[in-house]
Amino acid sequence: MIYPIIAYGDPVLRKRAQDIEQGSLDVKKLSEDMFETMYNASGIGLAAPQIGKSIRLFVVDGTALNEGEPEDEKDPSLEGFKKVFVNPQILEKDGEEWGFEEGCLSIPHIRGEVFRPEVVKIQYYDTDWNRHVEEYDGMAARIIQHEYDHIEGKLFTDYLTPLKRQLLKKKLADITKGNVKADYKMKFPK
Repeated sequence: MIYPIIAYGDPVLRKRAQDIEQGSLDVKKLSEDMFETMYNASGIGLAAPQIGKSIRLFVVDGTALNEGEPEDEKDPSLEGFKKVFVNPQILEKDGEEWGFEEGCLSIPHIRGEVFRPEVVKIQYYDTDWNRHVEEYDGMAARIIQHEYDHIEGKLFTDYLTPLKRQLLKKKLADITKGNVKADYKMKFPK
């Protein structure tokens, strides 16, 4: 099932999401639907608040970023990087902060440079409720931090300079009003 992507301005994107109680919902089915929704929108990550569900779940698939790249330019952190994170908790962030221009399915056609630490250690459950503690670096760490922010009620625009946010104010207001074209179905605040 493909869900509409919740647009910037909806309060669900600003709430800290709730933990999922084991057995309270079918996390396998929901994560399959989230992958389908994400692929339909050409995304590499999607958090549950972006489909209107204020729960601590996100899916990622960074493998497409390596497709078509020469072997020596492939990011090793993205090899097989397709995962579901249930009730994740970032335990540590480490390393140099590095800038990269990020975007978001909930904020179409807007990008901005965000600085994030290069390494992240995260605890999470998979869809079978097995607990994992893993460390990621490079682009995989960035994707995790971006999606994790969604379940914390943060958006990449929060990291932009005040001047950049001021310059984007009208575009963001237009998204909230539904005055934006996207190649995927969106749901706008009422």
